[in-house]
This record gives sequence, C-alpha cells and structure tokens, in this order.
Amino acid sequence: MPEPVNKITPYQRLKEAIRSGDLRPGQQLVESALAEWCEVSRTPIREALSKLQHDGLVERNERGLVVRERGPEEVLDIYETRITLEGTAARLAAERRSAHDLMLLRRALARLDRVTEGDVDAMVNGNRQFHVAVWRASRNVSLTDLLERLDLHLARYPATTLSSPGRWARSNEQHRAMVDAIEARDSATAEKVAIEHFTDARDIRLSLFDD
Repeated sequence: MPEPVNKITPYQRLKEAIRSGDLRPGQQLVESALAEWCEVSRTPIREALSKLQHDGLVERNERGLVVRERGPEEVLDIYETRITLEGTAARLAAERRSAHDLMLLRRALARLDRVTEGDVDAMVNGNRQFHVAVWRASRNVSLTDLLERLDLHLARYPATTLSSPGRWARSNEQHRAMVDAIEARDSATAEKVAIEHFTDARDIRLSLFDD
C-alpha cells in the first residue's frame, strides 16, 4: 500500500488511494490492514469505509467490502451525466468568470503546454487541474461538488483517454477554445466545446472497454 500522508483523515487517504489506483477495483478492504496503514484504530476506518460506500466507491459482496467495479454501461451513464454538467459549468464560467478566474485558466493552459506527451501522470494531473479551474469559474458550489464526485468515479480506471493516439493534442485544442470562449463571455460556444470535449472522451473510454 502507499505510504501514509500526514494530517489527512483516513477517509481522505482511502479516497485518494482509490482515485490513484493504489486500491484497485475489486480489491478487498480489510479493516485491520487499513487501520495499520493509516496508523489509526479500526473505528475511524469503519467510519471512512461507510462514507466511501455512501459515495459509491466501495460496495459489499460475498467477500466483504471491496473497491467498486463498474462495467461499460455504468461508465456510459456517468459520462452522459458528466457531459451535461461539464457543458453547464463551461457556460456558467463564461457568464460569471472573474479576471482572477481567467488568470487561473490561462495558467492551467500554460501548465498543459509544458507537459511532455507520454508523461501520463503529468497529463492526467494537468488535465484535472484545468477542469477544476473551469468548475470554480462557474461559481456554482453544488455543480462543482457533483463534478468532483463524477471525476472520482472515472479517475479510478488505470487507462486514461489522454493516451489515445492524437487525443492529447486534440484535447488541448479544445481546452484553448474553451478558455477563449470563456474569456469572450461566449457561453454558447463554451458549452458546445465542453460537450464535444467530453463526448470524445466518452467514446474513447468505451473503446478501451472493448479492447
């Protein structure tokens, strides 16, 4: 298991381990082992697992609690919801963004430009930072919370759509177009680009399942 990180709760540690893939889909979650790793008693681990089960990241089967696995149908459902919400976030960002929001979006784009294609961790992290900046520019806390939950469900899969041939370059073109539309307060274009961007990601994700 990964090395524990100081000053975060067992819930946060386990959630991040699921996000990063250190705890894999289908992996059994044993309270005693997790308590030892987190250096806490079993009570906070039990509470953390209950929260993760409520989040839909953990489920109970005949072996006990395990990291939840999702099939193509469930992933498709998640993407259909995310496509709609990401479009809404981009539209609201164009309508509500501040000068500071725009600065953060431009910085996120600059970080993406410095990423070497093939550096998967940097690609994934940079991409997520960009989209978080769009969510925050929407100035809608409830929408951001929903998108963070959906992102967590999708982030658990080891293969990233960004590694698909041509995807990284195309993705960054769409990112730039999205920021240009947000800067121009062109909400219709920002929404359209975001929907196109995540529709492409959905199609690639489904093809990874086929493979």
